[in-house]
Amino acid sequence: MPLSPPPALGKSALPAGTFDGQVVAVTGGGTGLGKGIALEFARLGASIAILSRKPEHLSAGVEAMEAVGAKAIAVACDVRDPEAIARAFDEIEARLGPVDVLINNAAGNFPAPAEEMSPNGFRTVVDIVLNGTFNCSREFALRRLAAGKGGSILNIGATYSWTGGPGTSHSAAAKAGVTNLTQRLAVEWAPDDIRVNCLAPGRFPHKDLPTHMTQHRVGEVRELGWAATFLCSPYASYISGHTLVVDGANWLRRSLVMPEFVPIREQFGRKAREEGTATDAISKTRGDK
Repeated sequence: MPLSPPPALGKSALPAGTFDGQVVAVTGGGTGLGKGIALEFARLGASIAILSRKPEHLSAGVEAMEAVGAKAIAVACDVRDPEAIARAFDEIEARLGPVDVLINNAAGNFPAPAEEMSPNGFRTVVDIVLNGTFNCSREFALRRLAAGKGGSILNIGATYSWTGGPGTSHSAAAKAGVTNLTQRLAVEWAPDDIRVNCLAPGRFPHKDLPTHMTQHRVGEVRELGWAATFLCSPYASYISGHTLVVDGANWLRRSLVMPEFVPIREQFGRKAREEGTATDAISKTRGDK
């Protein structure tokens, strides 16, 4: 029997108005898990800034926030560019006020055997996932420190940052860096009331799920949103430097319930692509890709 389903969509894990008067910035917040996280903050009273490189993602994010009655703005930003991030924060402050909560969700990923991955492809994913998380966190902290105010940062990690996984050498390395960065920044900024935590999502619904990933309960996006709002709320004021896994214990599964092993080259390799047999077993639900 699988784990029980969560409460219905629209329910909140925290009291109404928990984030009243606060500004929450979500990178990659226009699609997938990023949008789901942003929606839960919006339902709890926050004003939302959606950051993305893609106009269609920006508009989709703002539309979703406004649909639940929240104030929201779209801000074009490439998290790889520190100057662009500074301009984005300037715009958010001018239109909504200073950012109180930062969600580092923007990510990049594509499955490929390591030997077929170009150095540029590897570098690009690391630049978005790891460098982007640092760039945004640094800008946030500089402004909070200057204002003498605390705040909360939530990074989005991955369970395969500990375990590894086929086809994800670039993303796994970057996410492992995010996990460690979360711990280091939490230690450095705790004296200034800036908390830094991380979420490691498991299997969440999307249209390309392979068969073996639908045999057990998968996550509902709102469950990740509830976890995110809790970690950034006053109710988690003594939690910092922590990575919370939200995946129903799936990453701890053992061989008796694991799917049949298929070598990475047979799944995503050049020969499989040329023969039209390549599959996509990597979740594509997170933010900007």
